[in-house]
Amino acid sequence: MVVSRHPQADKLGPALGGAVREVCFRVAAAGGRAWLVGGTVRDCALGLVPGDADLEVFGLEPDRLVEVLAEGFALDLVGRSFGILKLKDWPVDVGLPRRESKTGPGHRGFAVASDPQLPLPVAAARRDFTINAVYLDPLTGEVADPWRGLDDLEAGVLRHTSEAFGEDPLRVLRGMQLASRYALTPDHLTVAVCRAMTPEGLAHERVFGEWEKLLTLGGQPSRGLGFLEDTGWLAYFPELDALRGCPQDPHWHPEGDVWTHTRHCLDVFASELTGDRREDLVVGLAVLCHDLGKPGTTAEVDGRLRAFGHEGLGGGLTRAFLARLTASAALVEQVVSLVHEHTRPVALHKSGASAAAIRRLSVRAGRIDRLVRVARADALGRPPLASREFPAGDWLLERARELGVESGPPAPLVLGRHLIALGLEPGPQFGEWLDRCYAAQLDGRITNEEDGQAFAARLTGIDGT
Repeated sequence: MVVSRHPQADKLGPALGGAVREVCFRVAAAGGRAWLVGGTVRDCALGLVPGDADLEVFGLEPDRLVEVLAEGFALDLVGRSFGILKLKDWPVDVGLPRRESKTGPGHRGFAVASDPQLPLPVAAARRDFTINAVYLDPLTGEVADPWRGLDDLEAGVLRHTSEAFGEDPLRVLRGMQLASRYALTPDHLTVAVCRAMTPEGLAHERVFGEWEKLLTLGGQPSRGLGFLEDTGWLAYFPELDALRGCPQDPHWHPEGDVWTHTRHCLDVFASELTGDRREDLVVGLAVLCHDLGKPGTTAEVDGRLRAFGHEGLGGGLTRAFLARLTASAALVEQVVSLVHEHTRPVALHKSGASAAAIRRLSVRAGRIDRLVRVARADALGRPPLASREFPAGDWLLERARELGVESGPPAPLVLGRHLIALGLEPGPQFGEWLDRCYAAQLDGRITNEEDGQAFAARLTGIDGT
């Protein structure tokens, strides 16, 4: 990891950097001082280009800060009660130093009071990790690093700042995704603090947000999962916890148990992200969950360990696991479909499957291109057996493209309007007829709309047969 000892604000890029400097100039002219802080400075120190910016303003009262910023920017005041102002046209958040006191469980159980006169080291102490407690003045280039976060970043250490860390359990999951993204090793005292915390009171959408970052922002997800294991937080995700110690046949899985395999698979997946965070999320969740059914199905058969039926059991466990993290039923079902079918690419390749079998797979899996990504991670997550080649996936993608089903199942050629055009009245049998027409289409017996109408006429007896 290469760390600049002097993070530069010009890493923000000319457009975002211009907006940031304009805020800083206006604040300085009013008698205050604005610092870049948090992940913005961390990424600048790593030579990365941040996509957004967080500023903390000292020396201006809240109402005065609003007046100063409103002169040059359209503001979103939704977070004002927490001392946060957002610039509507820019990915920039402007906050005030604040004192916090714990009033209840969870991420929201705090009383917050803005204090623009708070000394910077005291303000830094309320931040989660030392690598996020580094301040940079965009106007002077001065860096303030009271918790030696740059040293930790250079050493690859994830360390909490102060005792205040233990007041917000979401920070454990933030540590999970930060360890992955920046290849960090947690300090033993930080692990100990996390072990004393529980997820009580955390809203599921906040928990899911940290999982989403783990799976879509690159790095080594295996490190994040290792952090969960070390801190004891894996126990709060029992479907994953059950993977530890679940044996696999060493001939096919020399890497070890299902937990070890899953971590390797996620690292393979993370090395091939597309940049489309929605797509990467669906596939990443499927990779995470693909073997959840193995602990309940693994048994010795003829002297070898087998997990027959783990795909089906895993689908149900995946649904239960994700239902506690997200309210998006559509997302859950997309992931479950991939878990159900994740072994099919290899099986179909071995059998030289027909066009009909591939079309039917596209219906069950939803998207074959996603399924191949899951199966590829599964196949390659078996060091030292794995190479970078996955011929089964290449074959299936090529065949799916030829059939027009790579990114979704074929659209039905026979619809309700076609049956009505034959003089049929809508009723309970419509659904059965349409299903049989679609099955014929998947089998290749219907290839165009005209064929479909003729098949429907024969099926319903309209043509007299």
